[in-house]
Order: sequence, then structure tokens, then C-alpha cells
Amino acid sequence: MLVIKDAKIYTSANKIYEKGTIVIENGKITQVGEEVTISENAKVIDAKGLVVTAGIIDAHSHIGGFGRTMEEQDLNEMTNHSTPEIESYYGIDFTSPMFTRAYTAGITTSALAPGSGNVVGGLVCAVKSYGKNMDDMCIENPIALKMALGGNPKGVYGKRNQMPMTRMGIAQVIRENFLKAQEYMKKQEQAKDDNTKKPPYNQGLENVARVLRREIPIKVHCEQFDMLTTLKIAEEFNVKFTLDHAWGSSDFYDEISSAKNLVGVIFGPAGVYLTPGECGKVDIECLIELNKRGVLCSIMTDGPILNPDVIIQQAGELVRFGASEEIAINMLTINPAKIIGQSHRIGSIEVGKDADIVIFKGIPTLDTNAKVVTTIINGEVVYQ
Repeated sequence: MLVIKDAKIYTSANKIYEKGTIVIENGKITQVGEEVTISENAKVIDAKGLVVTAGIIDAHSHIGGFGRTMEEQDLNEMTNHSTPEIESYYGIDFTSPMFTRAYTAGITTSALAPGSGNVVGGLVCAVKSYGKNMDDMCIENPIALKMALGGNPKGVYGKRNQMPMTRMGIAQVIRENFLKAQEYMKKQEQAKDDNTKKPPYNQGLENVARVLRREIPIKVHCEQFDMLTTLKIAEEFNVKFTLDHAWGSSDFYDEISSAKNLVGVIFGPAGVYLTPGECGKVDIECLIELNKRGVLCSIMTDGPILNPDVIIQQAGELVRFGASEEIAINMLTINPAKIIGQSHRIGSIEVGKDADIVIFKGIPTLDTNAKVVTTIINGEVVYQ
């Protein structure tokens, strides 16, 4: 039994304890509150004067697949504009020191996605920051299918004089993937149990079919008016989606907040891109208004584009613009947990959930000098 005693606890479950205690057993949270029962042989962490949150969740990252400074490209299979058949799971080096940097910064889970070189990049998985191997660290695969609009795929394939050179081409590539998968599913349904009539097995179309069956969302790299393309295509095919990066969202509050298939907005990174065009409006304050309108919002690092510790600083910008520290903390914890479909396990400090917990000196998002003191993953102290 591990006990965190007498901390200020932001549960991310609509409750803040000013002097609360958390009891952890077998990797799970078994008690949380101001009056709990503690075993005599429990290991106790005295957290008086400290602040506790659920483990931070980075809902869009590439750590383990791009090296430390993008020198590797194991998450960008840029040989075809559409590679829905591949999985980020197999491109991740679980021994990468970026995972250590993540958990020392309080990030306990990351959604690890293929890069944005292709229009359709492949499947995304959710991975804990600490473990023996990928089987141990991965908590679900897949959680989404990665797609990308705008300058990234244009920059890759335009230079080769191949489709897509334009935004027109990108939109059509996405539509063609859905149309082919629809036809594939139709033939499978018509064949029923007659294997001789079924279409040849196609892993890529199987993965796109998961999206069409609304089992997983598309995770779409898009900014500025490219977001409207995502909204339109998602409505046409009735698929769930997330808006990733989402710079310029303040220009499209009505459109984004009324999109029926939107799972959430994963904003960022802020403070790294300030270039003309689609990267020219990094308006993180838009999350305050989107949150008021009921949109599920979270913050990303796009690691290793930004180092893991910067995720808290980005959330602090929201507080500077007028959000409460609790709302900002939720955008690091329970909101991304819901967006990546893992809120039944992670994202808040509640009985029965994984004991992924961070202890801070100072209030994260509010105190500019707040520091991670301890990180706990699956009930194990991994950093102190």
C-alpha cells in the first residue's frame, strides 16, 4: 500500500481536496478523500504543502519515433500518400530517453501518432511513459487513425510532382480512402459467410472501416481553414474526428462547436511556430471560449517538437488569459483522457482508476515556478 497524505488534490473529477489523502493498492487508487483508512504498514508520502494532480496526458505526440530532435523518421512512412495499414506501435523505441523526459515532466500517458508526411498516416496508440517494453506500456492500440491536411503532405508530395500537390488533392485522397472502404464493407456484407465472394483482405481498408463504423476517430493534423475541410468530410461520411494543432480556431468558433462528430480539440504546440500562412495564428486562448461552448479541449506537445515540460507552461497561458487553474489542469488530465478514449482508466483521481499521479511543489498552470516532485505510474514511484 502506498499513501499520499495531506496534499491539495485536484482530482479532475469536480472535486478539490485542500488536505486530502490518496491510497494506492496493486497499481490502482482505492481511496481518496480527507478521511481515509490507512494500514499501519503502508508506505506514506508526506505531501503536506504540496499539490497533487492526475498524471498528465499528452494527446498528440511522436516521442520514441523521431529521436530527440527529429533526426529519425520512424513514424513517417512517406512512400505513399495513404498508408492506413501501418501502426505507430511498431515505430516506437520504448527505450528512448524522451520517455524519461516525459515522466519527469509529469506526463504519464501519450497518444503516439504517425507523423504528418502522409495524408493518411496510420494507426495511433496510447502508451504509458514507463514500462518494461511496448506490450507493458501500451494501454490501447489503436485509438485513432492519423490523417493530415495542409503544408506537410503538400510539402512531401508536391516536391515529387505527385498527388497531392494541392489542398484539392488532399481532400480527394481522404474521400477516396473512405469511398474505397465503403465499397469494401459493402462487398463483405453482401458476401456474408461465403468466403469465395468476399473481397481480398486489405489491412488498410480494414483500418479505414473501423473509422466508418465509428469504432475510432480520425486524428487530423489541421490548422486555419483546413479545419473546415475536416468538418465537411467528417460530416459527409459521418465519422468521429479530432482537430489536432487547431491553430486559428478563434476564427471558427461556431463551426467547431456545432460539429456533431467532433470528439475534441487537441491544441498546440504554442510558442514554437510563428510563420506565415497556416502556422501564423497560434491562439491558445481560443480554448477558453471553446470550453465555454462545451467543446472538449486539451493541450499537446507534438513531442519532440516541444520538450515534455513545456506542456504545463502552455496550460499556464490559459490561466494568464483568464481560465481557472482547475480548467487548465483538466485540459492536461481528464479532457485528453476522454478524447483518446481512456477516461475509464486514467485522467482523474478516482477510486478504481490507474494510480497515475503527479506531485508538484506549487500549483501547476498557476505558479510559474511549479515543479514536479514525484511521478507515479501504475502505483509505482518512477521519479522523485
